[in-house]
Amino acid sequence: MTIIALPMMDPVYMEWEKFLQTGNPDTCKARQQIIESWDRCYHEGVDPYDDQIHHELDALDLHKVLKEKEKLIQIAKPFMSKLYKFFKGSGFIIVLTDENGCILEMLCDEDNKHNPMTRCFYPGVSWREEDVGTNAIGTVIKLGEPLQVSGAEHYCKKIHSFACSAASIYDSNGRIIGVLDISHASHASHLHTLGMVAVIAEAITAQLSIWQKNCELILLNKRVTNFLNTVSDGVLLVDNNEVVIEINPAAKAMLGKSEQHILGIELKRLFDSRSGEMLTASKSYHDVEITVNIQGGGCQCVASREPIINEQDVVTGGIIFLRSLKQVKNMVNRFIGNSATLQFNDIVGKSVQICEAIHVATRAATTTSNILLTGESGTGKEIFAQAIHNQSAKHNGPFVAVNCGAIPRELIGSELFGYDEGAFTGAKRGGKPGKFELASGGTLFLDEIGDMPFEQQIALLRVIQERKVTRIGSDKTIPINIRLICATNKNLLEEVEKGAFRLDLYYRLNVLSIIIPPLRERREDIQPLFEHFLEKLSREQGCQYSVEFKVIAYLNRYHWPGNVRELQNVIEHAACLAENGVITVGHLPEVFYAPSSLREQAVPQPNDTIFSREQRKKIAEFTEKDKIISKLDAFAGNVSRVAKELGISRKTLYNKMRLYAIPNYQKR
Repeated sequence: MTIIALPMMDPVYMEWEKFLQTGNPDTCKARQQIIESWDRCYHEGVDPYDDQIHHELDALDLHKVLKEKEKLIQIAKPFMSKLYKFFKGSGFIIVLTDENGCILEMLCDEDNKHNPMTRCFYPGVSWREEDVGTNAIGTVIKLGEPLQVSGAEHYCKKIHSFACSAASIYDSNGRIIGVLDISHASHASHLHTLGMVAVIAEAITAQLSIWQKNCELILLNKRVTNFLNTVSDGVLLVDNNEVVIEINPAAKAMLGKSEQHILGIELKRLFDSRSGEMLTASKSYHDVEITVNIQGGGCQCVASREPIINEQDVVTGGIIFLRSLKQVKNMVNRFIGNSATLQFNDIVGKSVQICEAIHVATRAATTTSNILLTGESGTGKEIFAQAIHNQSAKHNGPFVAVNCGAIPRELIGSELFGYDEGAFTGAKRGGKPGKFELASGGTLFLDEIGDMPFEQQIALLRVIQERKVTRIGSDKTIPINIRLICATNKNLLEEVEKGAFRLDLYYRLNVLSIIIPPLRERREDIQPLFEHFLEKLSREQGCQYSVEFKVIAYLNRYHWPGNVRELQNVIEHAACLAENGVITVGHLPEVFYAPSSLREQAVPQPNDTIFSREQRKKIAEFTEKDKIISKLDAFAGNVSRVAKELGISRKTLYNKMRLYAIPNYQKR
């Protein structure tokens, strides 16, 4: 490339010299961008007469930069090559730099590479303003807009022979990531050169944006593919003709078909007519129950759909999600607490009776037969039911407990068997699964089965026999797989004789019978149970309790009509009243002070579970008398202390002592 020296009378050159002499930009008449750049260089201390190369990258750092800008170079190089074809043989140099002005790539004639005047153009050399003064590359980085710098407009004299035209290249966030520059002899300068550079830089920016979008689409596609392949829900994509165009592995497993037998098939052909009609509705729907017919049976699923809409708000297809109803039920059971936590080792007691009951229950747990637990209220029937479930083959499934006596007669059918939407006034939208459905795969525990309404017993019998349930208001049968455990405190054979319980249902439930003994028949377990519950209470409350030795004697002679549940309540009652953590006889409930004959009467008889008003009054009187005597004993006849302890006045206490003919303590 031939370099022609500039005339010494060039007006730009004269302005340049004037600025270097005064350092005052206000006295210069050059272009505003050039004057501002000169001013920056002046204050940065750039030497305008220095002809050395002051900043270049070593081989290692250059390699890192080239690696980092590999995609920019790859996209820009074809544009640079096409541009070079127009200027080949004319001495033009086409340069690509990074955002720091470091040359990454350059194209030029072979003789230009050896020209002394172009010794500053090679990869790794910096063209920042701070290094080489005002120039198109460095100044464009400062301004962010295309610029041409010619001749003496350059701050450093060593490049006055050049004219440079440069424009910025941007990433998708609008940040400068490179500069495209064309440099040539200043006498060949032309404004069209800047226009060409600006257009090519915009094209490179656009191509980078397209590449970035493609990368994002590829990444998004990989994420969607990974999601579809790993999600447990089945996913089907259909086009506007309801033809399946995409399916994930979970959906293939649910449908029981290979991909070639699903793709390209109309959606309704994959399901029964009812389900297919529901699924092909183009509108959005959620949690619609359908049946998937697969080889060897059917699978209950919950389906949801979202339409796919294009920019013109036209439905072009849809995405359908299928979730196994079993999976939904397991999630529901987990959140509503349908699980068993108790084991056989949680049953406290070493008596022969309780050990025999545990032995029978342990053997029964290994079978799949229906179990009937019989025992008085409070004996721990649900504990046995949970322990049997956890010992059985269905221990990983749900444990659903239902108290048949606590559900209103008119609701027990919908509670057990579920209902469809619109089955009756007040029915929930979408319907509701019953306890049999929720317990499928696990254990259903029907407590107080003796209170099951007679009219519902035939429906219960049918479900137990057929192992299928039909929701109220539906004609669809749903297969269930449950272990059934029932419990009662009634004599079911007597209920059969009364006509209150079906005999066929009794025999269906009473395959394996386990009798749980009442607490009064295993008195050796009272103290271990007392210690167990007291220790548990101590842990929960974070304190220690001590017990007066006479307390156990009172507990042992009581007949426990409420069984183990009553014992636990008695312990909590006493612990609440205990001062300084010491439980005494005085902290026990009043019924413990009743004479032995009345405590005997407190035990419920088979056909007498409540007391008459006179009996209750008599018990209350004897209880109060016994309590006063106990307190007088405890406080050595100190009437004032006893009255304060009982929360009554001294006068009232004297009146009660006269009423109950309590001797020795009067007016003490």
